[in-house]
Amino acid sequence: MNQPVRTRPESSRQSLNEAYDTALLDLDGVVYAGGEAIDHAVESLVTARDAGMRLAYVTNNALRTPEAVAEHLTRLGMPAAPDDVITSAQAVARLISEQLPKGARVLVIGGEGLRVALRERGLTPVDSADDDPAAVVQGYGGPDMPWARLAEAGYAVARGVPWFASNLDLTIPSGRGIAPGNGAAVEVVRIVTGKTPQAAGKPLPPMHRETVLRTGAQRPLVVGDRLDTDIEGAYAGGVDSLLVLTGVTTPAQLLAAEPGHRPAYVDRDLRGLLAPQPEVALDEASGGFRCGGWTARVAQRALVLESEGKEPLDGLRALCAAAWSEAGDGVSEADAGKALARLGL
Repeated sequence: MNQPVRTRPESSRQSLNEAYDTALLDLDGVVYAGGEAIDHAVESLVTARDAGMRLAYVTNNALRTPEAVAEHLTRLGMPAAPDDVITSAQAVARLISEQLPKGARVLVIGGEGLRVALRERGLTPVDSADDDPAAVVQGYGGPDMPWARLAEAGYAVARGVPWFASNLDLTIPSGRGIAPGNGAAVEVVRIVTGKTPQAAGKPLPPMHRETVLRTGAQRPLVVGDRLDTDIEGAYAGGVDSLLVLTGVTTPAQLLAAEPGHRPAYVDRDLRGLLAPQPEVALDEASGGFRCGGWTARVAQRALVLESEGKEPLDGLRALCAAAWSEAGDGVSEADAGKALARLGL
């Protein structure tokens, strides 16, 4: 169930790890970048877990198994076991299993993570369109996935075989820059066949459902770095979210966020889990919004900071309230950039 449109960041007198029972953590850009732990991630997650918060690592990448992801996280020092990892492969496997009988053959276009998830649901992975599959499932297969695998998907989908996708992310970060993601490969098959797959990954409901079912979360908090997957998924699922500025989203993009992309909280990094969140209040004198000494408002359709505080992040929170409240669907990134210059963000 969608939340009401958010016009300012929320406040919390409790630290977020006390206010919520489970953190639903995105991986790349939140926990690690380029395979290495992001600053403050390890100590923040260890402290949150030791204080009683459940940690769940939620990823749209269907290539690796939960065991492989947990091993990587453990090597970096994160508290993680395979049961703490939820992947889009698991979400799409459940979606398929609800529509096909046990033992049904599924043509796999992807990696080991998909195969393991299908077997967990009692389905049988196959490799060819000529193996009489009852469905096709497509997930990220790594940078070296052969073109012939996409052709195999096209053959089966064109024959009318039901088509599923783990996720529709067009891009994926790599050590050398932004690379084509599973969504780009899905587009190839879509162009060839004219069909559209059922998809499971963030921000779609099957991924949120899978996460809640596996964690038993009662008061979940989505923690992510992307507005169009993590934050939108939280909005669609009717749960709160924390945006961290360690990944792809810039402060200017945050100020320009459309209603479904606005997080409940914003912080620099995962230390935000361990802290209360300040109030963003209406400033009666100026008609703007105040947070931590900063006051922001919209004047002549431009964002303006009228007073200065000590913490630039509080200025960003005040600017969010001004932008989201006065600009309807958001402000342009160019206008947001002018106001942010004073904050050094």
